Amino acid sequence: MRVPRAKALKQRSQKQILKNFGVYEKVLPVETTPSRIVPQHIERPNYISTNETFVIPSVPEIKNINQIRGMRRSCKIAASILRDLHKFIQPGISTDEIDYVAHNICIEAGAYPSPLHYHDFPKSVCTSVNNVIVHGIPDLRLLKSGDIVNVDVTVFFKGFHGDCSKTYIVGDVDDKGLELVSVTEECLDIATKTCGPGVPFSEIGSVIYKHAKRYGLTVIPSVLGHGLGEYFHGPPEINHTINDYPGKMKPGMTFTIEPAITHGSEYSVLLEDNWTLVTEDGARCAQAEHTILVTEDGCEILTQR
Repeated sequence: MRVPRAKALKQRSQKQILKNFGVYEKVLPVETTPSRIVPQHIERPNYISTNETFVIPSVPEIKNINQIRGMRRSCKIAASILRDLHKFIQPGISTDEIDYVAHNICIEAGAYPSPLHYHDFPKSVCTSVNNVIVHGIPDLRLLKSGDIVNVDVTVFFKGFHGDCSKTYIVGDVDDKGLELVSVTEECLDIATKTCGPGVPFSEIGSVIYKHAKRYGLTVIPSVLGHGLGEYFHGPPEINHTINDYPGKMKPGMTFTIEPAITHGSEYSVLLEDNWTLVTEDGARCAQAEHTILVTEDGCEILTQR
């Protein structure tokens, strides 16, 4: 079923997309390059080592002070990579070059790029352009003025993962695109301000859904936040739309909030590479992400830039 739907995307007229969703180029993956090398002295996460087993918690983990310290370190590195990429992303560079720069910054910090070889993902970051929702694989397509590109950075440092993403404006983006990126960032900001002890996890999705709807925008429901720490993905699942996910936040919990917002429908298509998720109708999608720590009186954004 995935193959026909993916092929059908190629047949949608550019004129239809421009009329409904703004001025931009719909993209599909092109040629990529080999995976980058990580020096042997850098500590690998458990899924890279075939000789190591690791048990992911079955319930949201409440971290102790040493674990929180570890999360702060890894999240600081991840946030610094996104900050440094800002001056580099411009028309004429490829998403593969973004991967190269992010990879090198990560290695220089002594960290491992968590996506690299995670369930066979071939690159060190995810780069999602225009109609790509999440998990775009960096390739040789050159960014063009008018594009928006989300870069999702996760690093593994001294035993802990830190995860964040940002959607960047490339050159001159039309008003619809600018609003999409701005509202997505607002959704993330409102959601983080909602977090604190005793708050239901489901409240995150409720506030994001309501804010996006005010602007006539749609939340992609298949994109979820997640718990993380010494593991890349674990409980809780963070839904970004109306939901009935059980449980409440407690101090010491760490998880990501990462809404993906689009002009079009909520439906998505997974391409043949089994990673790249695109909008079914060709609409643009923006995403923003932070890792947060629930504290005694609210939350701390560990990936604050």
